[in-house]
Amino acid sequence: MSHSSLTHQFDVIIVGSGGAGLSLALSLPDHFNIAVLAKSTLTDASTFYAQGGVAAVLDEMDSIEQHIDDTMIAGAQLCEMEAVKQTVEGGKPSVEFLLKHGVQFTLDEQEQLHLTREGGHSQRRIIHAADATGRAISTTLVQRAQEKQNIKIFENYIAIDLICSQKLGLDGNNRALGLYALDEQTEKVHTFLASFTALACGGAMKAYLYTSNPDIATGDGIAMAYRAGCRVANMEFNQFHPTCLYHPQARSFLITEAMRGEGAYLRLPDGERFMLRFDERAELAPRDIVARAIDYEIKRLGIRHVWLDITHKDENFVKEHFPTLYARLLELGIDITKDMIPVVPAAHYTCGGVVVDENSQTDIAGLYAIGETSYTGLHGANRMASNSLLECFVYGMSAAEHIQTHFNPAYTFPAVPVWDDSQVTNPDEDVVILQNWDELRQTMWNYVGIVRTTKRLERALHRIEMLKKEITEYYQDYQVSKNLIELRNLVLVSEMIVRCAMHRKESRGLHFTLDYPALLPELRKTVLTPPNFEVETPLVNI
Repeated sequence: MSHSSLTHQFDVIIVGSGGAGLSLALSLPDHFNIAVLAKSTLTDASTFYAQGGVAAVLDEMDSIEQHIDDTMIAGAQLCEMEAVKQTVEGGKPSVEFLLKHGVQFTLDEQEQLHLTREGGHSQRRIIHAADATGRAISTTLVQRAQEKQNIKIFENYIAIDLICSQKLGLDGNNRALGLYALDEQTEKVHTFLASFTALACGGAMKAYLYTSNPDIATGDGIAMAYRAGCRVANMEFNQFHPTCLYHPQARSFLITEAMRGEGAYLRLPDGERFMLRFDERAELAPRDIVARAIDYEIKRLGIRHVWLDITHKDENFVKEHFPTLYARLLELGIDITKDMIPVVPAAHYTCGGVVVDENSQTDIAGLYAIGETSYTGLHGANRMASNSLLECFVYGMSAAEHIQTHFNPAYTFPAVPVWDDSQVTNPDEDVVILQNWDELRQTMWNYVGIVRTTKRLERALHRIEMLKKEITEYYQDYQVSKNLIELRNLVLVSEMIVRCAMHRKESRGLHFTLDYPALLPELRKTVLTPPNFEVETPLVNI
């Protein structure tokens, strides 16, 4: 195969095929030549698995101001006002964008969009497609992208690293020129060149042992952008869902909070209902409180999970309210009308990411980050339900506008070297990758989880630095593979999470540390600047 067949040139390259990436692709004009790289299949993105919906002010009882206030409260006041305002005001245009592309949302009796309410929202403002909104959005946008002549899709291509002018030794501002990506089918590395590159590859919650995220969520975009010279912020804020099924055959399977809403109890192995010791609302306390309580009991007793129990409810009631859940768990040998369900909290959402402006532009010219890969300032110290999908569309559309304005059709690319793997060999034992992967996720879960201490964070950092050294050596000596690329990204992102957490000397939002339980009076974000993790804590603009 010739080198030329492994080099591609486009106007825009988008890494990721979720809501963020496809909203950018579909918002650009038809004369743009666009590549969409999907690490797995097109719908294997966090968007597809989103059960909630899209938050937007559509009801006359609601207002932009109320949505802003709710977001600021949920984010423990650490949200940046300009980003919140831009996102909330973009609610209606985002919904119009989705309807225009044919997303089928649930309607009410008047044939209007049905609005539901979720935790943290003071009004009904969540548009949804039953309890599988993500699936409806993902499948529809994928279909629209496949219909477009100007969008070329590359499935099972995993981005390795960005190509930037500074790394090539060129003078002037650092500019993104494209990236290298591995074609998993042929095991060849391709060179993708473009005037604009957008990272929309989701979050990094596979850094944790238990997660609700799909396997693609390995922090690739955050790690690549950081290595290229972009700032990253607020990585200490990781959202955990309280009840994920603990079962070897069902990774990432969430047990809906509606089950606790309908009267399920959380129990210890001896049968004790422990939530009453932590909060008077017991099982109906907010997500972070329930997750912290479960985590505390698991660590205190040295157990692997707790139990969720709805067996005291009428059998028909349970089957009627939770038909999908009942059927799925029955396949795994659990009859929820008779058996308790083993559950653990699971890492759910990355609130930090690559620092961007209102146009999704990063610190590097021509490079954008959108969705969970980015830090816009919207989420602050805790994400409010259904604001995340909204953020994808608002910033996907603003990036599209910015790219159109700054596109120069006469731009000529400098000479870019093709990927050189002449000095590396085939890996002798893949078990090394597996061992490091398990060790990393176990370390993050035990030491950098829901409840933190300075001592645990120091232990985690020590282990992560050793793993990083091993993984770097392995990466330099052997041919790249999907697992190795992901592991290299995850170990870097895990280090970012730990360093940000060590720097925050307070408990705010999702970051809870036993050593600093109080809030600090000033509102600061934690910013990591390459190349040596210089940490700044600038005041948040609210």
